[in-house]
Amino acid sequence: MTESTAKQPARRGRIFPERTLPPEELARRKAEDEVFYRRCREIFERVRPDLIKEHYGWYIAVEPNSGDYLIDADRMQAHKKALEKYPNTDHCVFCFNETGTTGTI
Repeated sequence: MTESTAKQPARRGRIFPERTLPPEELARRKAEDEVFYRRCREIFERVRPDLIKEHYGWYIAVEPNSGDYLIDADRMQAHKKALEKYPNTDHCVFCFNETGTTGTI
């Protein structure tokens, strides 16, 4: 076998090191995301027993600041409805099933 004489230069570090977030900022964002998810999940768990019977397999988009939710048979349509009604806030989408998950692994 013959070896190649041309070598690739070794990459070291990040492409944009100035855009690296400090660990404290990453931890703060993770904690905020967890609080947001728990607030959404709380609303979902409150309404799931009533709605799962007639809407099994449908999707619910929850906006936790208002406590409002929107449902649709299609996941993307539920997401779009939430974006139309609340364009400047975050929301979370769940599925009316046993676990609330919306996708597969």
